[in-house]
Amino acid sequence: MILAGFILLAVGSADLVRQFAPRRWVGYLTVAVILLLLGSVSDALLPMMLGLVVGALWVWCMPAERPAPLGFWPAVLLGVLSIGSVVWLGARADAGLIGSVWSVRSPFGEVPFDLVILTVGTGVFLLESANLVVRAALDGEHTWRPAELRRAAVLDTADAQPADSDAAAAHPVVAGAQGEDGVIGLVGVGGSDTTAGVQAEEAGDADAVQARDPRAGFKGGRLIGPLERILVMLLTLAAAYPILAAMLAAKGIVRFPEISRDGETGARAEYFLVGSLVSWVIGLGAAFLVWWAAHS
Repeated sequence: MILAGFILLAVGSADLVRQFAPRRWVGYLTVAVILLLLGSVSDALLPMMLGLVVGALWVWCMPAERPAPLGFWPAVLLGVLSIGSVVWLGARADAGLIGSVWSVRSPFGEVPFDLVILTVGTGVFLLESANLVVRAALDGEHTWRPAELRRAAVLDTADAQPADSDAAAAHPVVAGAQGEDGVIGLVGVGGSDTTAGVQAEEAGDADAVQARDPRAGFKGGRLIGPLERILVMLLTLAAAYPILAAMLAAKGIVRFPEISRDGETGARAEYFLVGSLVSWVIGLGAAFLVWWAAHS
């Protein structure tokens, strides 16, 4: 249990540092010091060190500034490692120095220190790390490319098109472009669309780029996603299944007008379903970890 807690806490904290800290090395150092203190007082230095190692590997495998080299697999391996450490390792009999003074009670009984670490680590992971997992599931190249590479990709593809404008229009090609959410979108190549796409991107015309991105209509995902996953975890732990079902149904109703304008491609509906299902699975998995640890 304590191993999964430190792993999720290290991974989630590292992603929060990458996203919000003005100086990452200060944030990483602060996280390492906090984890070292927690591991020392709880007699869990080895799980703490393993957590730091997994956190460092996660930062490399799931970068925020370039495409993930291993795609979606780091998230799968992290899930297997977390679930396995909770299910097979179980709870410790001795929580070290802090165990002698730790006393936290709830309506369901005493709350062990290891369970608190696991719950906090799970909650921290749901904030930003789960966003990376959802984006990796939606698109293997879930992060933005430098403008020079995107421009080169568009121009190179345009050079490869037939000279005849009618033939180019009949065989459109798509290339990467960045929308407001930092996710690669689609820009048509061929004829005047090539120049327009590059100029719109360089000028920061988000509307022109987002018009070709099926995910561009979904705003606030960075905030909605964490709130949704935390609510899924809390409502599942509280066994409030009717409220949980109503909340998930309400999300579909709110998004229905945007999805209904999708036309024949179905891209918006596909992105909505895949992103929502992955997000819900992460929230339910977090609830399972906490529930199993509490009852073990």
